[in-house]
Amino acid sequence: MSAIDDAPLRVLAVDDEEPALEELLYLLGKDPRVGGVVPASDATEALRRLRAAARSGADGFDVVFLDIDMPGLGGLELARLLGGAAAPPLVVFVTAHEDFAVRAFDLKAVDYLLKPLREERFAEAVRRVAELVRAGQGPRPAARAAAGPDAASAFGDHVPVELGGVTRFVPVADITYVEAHGDYVRLHTRDAGHLVRIPLSALEEQWRARGFVRIHRSRLVALGRIEELRLDGGNLTVRIGDRVLAVSRRNARELRDLLARHAAAAP
Repeated sequence: MSAIDDAPLRVLAVDDEEPALEELLYLLGKDPRVGGVVPASDATEALRRLRAAARSGADGFDVVFLDIDMPGLGGLELARLLGGAAAPPLVVFVTAHEDFAVRAFDLKAVDYLLKPLREERFAEAVRRVAELVRAGQGPRPAARAAAGPDAASAFGDHVPVELGGVTRFVPVADITYVEAHGDYVRLHTRDAGHLVRIPLSALEEQWRARGFVRIHRSRLVALGRIEELRLDGGNLTVRIGDRVLAVSRRNARELRDLLARHAAAAP
């Protein structure tokens, strides 16, 4: 068995009730199989913790101990979102409600613990997690590389965005174009714009297969959303809804070729 296999578990603990979170941290801190434990008081903070770990290059989490009934984004919704990541952490639900167990295990939860917690039962859940991680069925060091530069960019078909303390999930299919703003990007849909800390270069690589193409050093567009391509005085532009976006000379040829192929493939 390697040193990596024997490494202590990296845990994210999420509960909106302070006494419950403190008890969770106490039990995790007592278990010798657990290394670092990071607390989060709700699902939005948990997402921030996940993104911060990915951006900093720190190791990701092996497991999330997760309450279900929380204001705003609930535990089941957060687990569903995590399941769309390239290297999702294992999930153990910790809840006072018995009636979510079927849904929890549909989300491939490792265990389902009922409050008030019993130390023996809690230790059994940690043992299950440790065995799965040792067997390669949970994210060890590979989780960091798979997560990429920002965990938000790896969450499947939706991108989590924060607005006034509320986390919303924007479908990638609704995004028409993306603009770089320093270390952030603004994701544009028909109705709104959302500022997210994801490098434009990372989105270009990850979303190329989804039909996004760079038309400018600071802009990506969804090919299927381009309504008009216009050449005026040697300057090429595209129209998406009521927005007219400039195309750089460097990207013009690739855009023309991709549009031609896209049109040829259309039924």
